[in-house]
Amino acid sequence: MARIEHIKRRLDNWALWRSRCDSNGLGFPSQNILAAWGASAEQQKTRESVIPVLHLEAEETDRAVESMKVGKPHLYETLHCIYIRDLGIPGTARRVGRAASTVHAHLEAADRAIDAWLVALAQENERKMAALWAVTKRPGTFTT
Repeated sequence: MARIEHIKRRLDNWALWRSRCDSNGLGFPSQNILAAWGASAEQQKTRESVIPVLHLEAEETDRAVESMKVGKPHLYETLHCIYIRDLGIPGTARRVGRAASTVHAHLEAADRAIDAWLVALAQENERKMAALWAVTKRPGTFTT
């Protein structure tokens, strides 16, 4: 089975967000956007491009990954080796003491687990919104 592309993209975003958090940036860019606007054309040429980070998506992904810590520690460790420690497949295989094919299988399983966690979260949010909607639309309640 192959990786889930939108989950892989989320994990890439999460890794970038975590690296910024771990470097005491709280997940936010370290340079003020106004400073970049005021820079001269020569300064802008030498500056690296900024990779945007979707903070809310990264926080959600972080909660999904952290939810694996207890129930699926092998998937949690694999994700941290690949995305946070940037060990790659061979390095992760050495670190966790498994074959590279097992690391690939763990990544696929982690994608499915994160996808299921996100679906459950969306369903829970939808249920809460439906309950809130039902309460606000009861007969006899004031609505604007």
